[in-house]
Amino acid sequence: MDGNGNLVVPDKPIIPFIEGDGIGPDIWKASVKVFDAAVAKAYNGKKKIEWKEVLAGEKAFNQTGSWMPEATMDAFKEYLLSIKGPLTTPVGGGIRSLNVALRQELDLYVCLRPVKYFEGVPSPMWQPEKVNMVIFRENTEDIYAGIEFMTGTPEAKKLMDFLVTEMKVKSIRFPDTTSLGIKPVSKEGSERLIRSAIKHAIEHKLPSVTIVHKGNIMKYTEGAFKNWGYELAEREFGGNVYTWNQWERTKKESGEAVANEEMRISAAGGKVIIKDAIADNFLQQALLAPQDYSVIATLNLNGDYISDALAAQVGGIGIAPGANINYLTGHAVFEATHGTAPRFANTNTMNPSSVILSGVMMLEYMRWEAAAQLITNAVGKTIRSKKVTIDFYNLMKDATLLKTSEFADEIIKNM
Repeated sequence: MDGNGNLVVPDKPIIPFIEGDGIGPDIWKASVKVFDAAVAKAYNGKKKIEWKEVLAGEKAFNQTGSWMPEATMDAFKEYLLSIKGPLTTPVGGGIRSLNVALRQELDLYVCLRPVKYFEGVPSPMWQPEKVNMVIFRENTEDIYAGIEFMTGTPEAKKLMDFLVTEMKVKSIRFPDTTSLGIKPVSKEGSERLIRSAIKHAIEHKLPSVTIVHKGNIMKYTEGAFKNWGYELAEREFGGNVYTWNQWERTKKESGEAVANEEMRISAAGGKVIIKDAIADNFLQQALLAPQDYSVIATLNLNGDYISDALAAQVGGIGIAPGANINYLTGHAVFEATHGTAPRFANTNTMNPSSVILSGVMMLEYMRWEAAAQLITNAVGKTIRSKKVTIDFYNLMKDATLLKTSEFADEIIKNM
């Protein structure tokens, strides 16, 4: 990172990778071929990624006895960027989630999930092409902070006694058998997430940022998230944004009723509109009118639900890319968003698109847009030609079934 907070990428950066567990090795081998081919074609050999394997998950445990060796975390810290396949989370003890551990250790406060439709992908939606959103999910707070206590433990009893005796809480219906969790939502954490979402919308000339929340029920956590978002937008981006709060104040001062969204868009005059939606209503509107939303800023749990729901609308989590980013330090981990599917390990049959499109996100983050665009266009062309892996083959008519490696070769041919 330079003194202005910009990522500086050399022509031959070293990028750590974790191939992943289960189907990870198959989809990584396919994906890295695509990355290398795109970079070579886009830059005529002037740029090249030097890949550095690091260990995590089941492969790490088998070789080192640790699910997340210290050397892996050190490499992620040193080289800033990294990419990974799906990882096994140990059952019955040990680390809760390797992905959560990475996010917490590197303070990767944004979970970035772009959701767009590739023509030809089987979808349950009537018009999936209307879905084109980028989700900014807060990644370090909310109930995913892991502050919870099992009923019957001394910690749970101590917290329960404090809530009932000291705080006079009366709404815990069955205190003797209740487990407890705490939902931290900070102003700083909320602001840095929403700031990143607004910057993205301005930089990419997108029409709106929607703050999705359940502030009607959780007024001091999710409601505060919404309010802090509006305040930040007006304070830091006043010349580039137009908030629904501004519109409502204007209408209130003039004595008129608040008008519909179309009038608000007109009043914005080309600025990025900052609006909000209650989470349950947003999930409905994402089905009924997805074209009304472009950038979403939301808290951790809402973002988890929303990301997978939107991915299903455009063909499923199997082709959904993702990234975990700290825009201040530059650290970013790009990842497949699906699981390890151990039943299909070493079969060379699964769709590598989630890792491939996560690599596209990484190339865009590096400002290697030419290589990123080559891959995006080639993936689209390959799917339109109906030369696909088993997941899409089973849902398409007159398709050609390809192995994982063959699908990668077809993408390279279509660059």
